[in-house]
Amino acid sequence: MPDALMKFAVSRRLVPSLAALVAFEASARLGSFTRAAEELNLTQGAISRQIKLLEDQLGITLFERVRQRIIITEAGAYYAGEIRQTLDRFAAATAQAISFRTAGGILRLGLLPTFGTKWLIPRLPDFFARHRGVTINFSSHIRQVDFQRDFLDAAVHFGEAEWPGVVLHRLFGEELIPVASPKLIKREKIKKPEDLNQSTLLVQATRPEAWTNWFERVGLTAVEPPSMLVFEQFAMVLQAAIAELGVALVPKLLVKEEVASGELVELFDQSIIDSKAYFLAYPRERANYPPLVAFRDWLLEQIKN
Repeated sequence: MPDALMKFAVSRRLVPSLAALVAFEASARLGSFTRAAEELNLTQGAISRQIKLLEDQLGITLFERVRQRIIITEAGAYYAGEIRQTLDRFAAATAQAISFRTAGGILRLGLLPTFGTKWLIPRLPDFFARHRGVTINFSSHIRQVDFQRDFLDAAVHFGEAEWPGVVLHRLFGEELIPVASPKLIKREKIKKPEDLNQSTLLVQATRPEAWTNWFERVGLTAVEPPSMLVFEQFAMVLQAAIAELGVALVPKLLVKEEVASGELVELFDQSIIDSKAYFLAYPRERANYPPLVAFRDWLLEQIKN
């Protein structure tokens, strides 16, 4: 038998029946064969037989039977966690397959938090008005996602224009500008870039070199501010700036409302353009998934407007 066929045959022998896995997952989650039977509309005896078949196939004990109670073993607890994820994936895959014949479906979207709050979410009513059958499950992230590990169909990503195996649609570049509250500017008498030697600088965790690059841009190389505060999200950086905790260097795209309202003031009219950009990213194999196609086409239309 060829090696590939042998491996396939061996792997098939290691795959239990779906009925046994469903019975096991419910029993492990509920801690009872009786309650699992009620949930699955089966008899307690049917659940017990499925568990016994599964234990015989695996050659391990999944539950200890103690005085009409079941206690999951260490091996059983590990297996239950893995199987639960697998069953969730089966359900999601089924829903996604059905979406190919309907106008709806579920899009699992990774989203940069502040980009989502400040730019995307205010525009989403238009998307849902056009695609009433599509549901979007959002997952926030600040660094590059792993589509398989994070179980995502697509993500709004900030980075370079290269990602092997992933389709990238450029959305925006990033222009970073220094901003501060009017009260802080007056209190610290900030009039020129050199004055930031006396100010606390606010930093976003994924842009640690941004302030260094900005100082180089304005011709300063020996600036030593008294302190820096580092935040995970730009939303936190903006709130810290509004609260007069320091001077922030933030994307112009994300601070328009605060500047327009006067909560923050753009300093010095000197910005830097990051070499990276915002992208809609998704694995090549997801390119024809209907909810993703609908969202991609809508999003790229929004960028042009």
